[in-house]
Amino acid sequence: MTVARLSQALARIAPSRTTAITDRAMQLRAEGRDVISLSVGEPDFATPAHVVQAAKNALDAGDTKYTAVAGTQALREAAALHFRRDLGIAVPPSQVIVSAGGKQAIFHALLATLDPGDDVLIPSPWWVSYPEIVRFAGASVVDLPTDAAGGFRITADQLAAAITPQARWLLLNSPGNPTGATYPAQELRALGEVLRRHPRVLVMSDDIYAPLRYGAGDHATLAVECPDLADRILTVSGVSKSHAMTGFRIGVSAGPEWLIGAMGRLQSHSSGNPASISQAAAVAAFTGPQDFLIEWRERFRARRDMVCKAINAIPGLSTPVPDGAFYCMVNAAPLMERFGGDEALCLHLLENGVAVVPASAFGGRDGFRISFAADDEKLEEALRRIAKAVA
Repeated sequence: MTVARLSQALARIAPSRTTAITDRAMQLRAEGRDVISLSVGEPDFATPAHVVQAAKNALDAGDTKYTAVAGTQALREAAALHFRRDLGIAVPPSQVIVSAGGKQAIFHALLATLDPGDDVLIPSPWWVSYPEIVRFAGASVVDLPTDAAGGFRITADQLAAAITPQARWLLLNSPGNPTGATYPAQELRALGEVLRRHPRVLVMSDDIYAPLRYGAGDHATLAVECPDLADRILTVSGVSKSHAMTGFRIGVSAGPEWLIGAMGRLQSHSSGNPASISQAAAVAAFTGPQDFLIEWRERFRARRDMVCKAINAIPGLSTPVPDGAFYCMVNAAPLMERFGGDEALCLHLLENGVAVVPASAFGGRDGFRISFAADDEKLEEALRRIAKAVA
């Protein structure tokens, strides 16, 4: 009889709870239950036609072979265009790497640079995979708690107090998942002042939701606001959220050559190149028409406003209005005594036909995250079910 033995590294991490909730919702639907899933961050819009056509053209042309590990030259050039045009980061294609989604890029960057004893500073509530990847690498998570009153953003003083000689990375996500928090330029510059005093600390700037900002002005990112720190900033982006291409699995990252090279070395042994067809589609996404993004953003804004208004009208629930992305972090603290915790509340909502993710899955507490990346009709019905379930 074979005795199953898993690695110590795997034992340090837990499965993604957002994926677990989504899988459970799919299972219930397969059993005939009527469940509306607001647990996953996936735009309900169709992938733009010119992107789909580019994928078909690549298939017809026989572009189905291996590519360079770091991505085709065409896509690295298109990604460099994206970073310059959309984020303001001037970077040559040699400092861009293409990965099978942004998650893989984050995984490779951290595994290539972390050792046991290193610390990674992560503002919470955080995206579920950040701490798990850090722990898998053998490093330790340093929690930088934020709250709604502070816009779910860390302060320069908070960062300065948290940095120790063991600190290796700061992870920033703006606009953020799960809160929609967005850092303005002046706050990024204040964080940069602290980082200048600690040259060992690298910065992961996860800007995957940059096209989904609802405030005035341009998107602000650390590599632009603090160009003198560019040799230790990795900016992560992609097409999944902006172009409704979650299934294509393409992420793009820009950073210093030494880090991009290290990520490429690891990628050469983990997965090799991203899918050639997906890369061809991503070239079209970055170089083709971008005007549809304006309409999509306005539709997301309307959904955001509708969800926030409805949630804030339900006794026991409240939410701030997020500045970006397509999530609301709902505070349900007044209901915790009744339900015994946010996970129990989310299970209750699931039994009443709505799948959401508990705040505790993101390092938060006493609430849940709603994704409003669903069509209006489903959102309205889901909100009615939530109100009825907690009444």
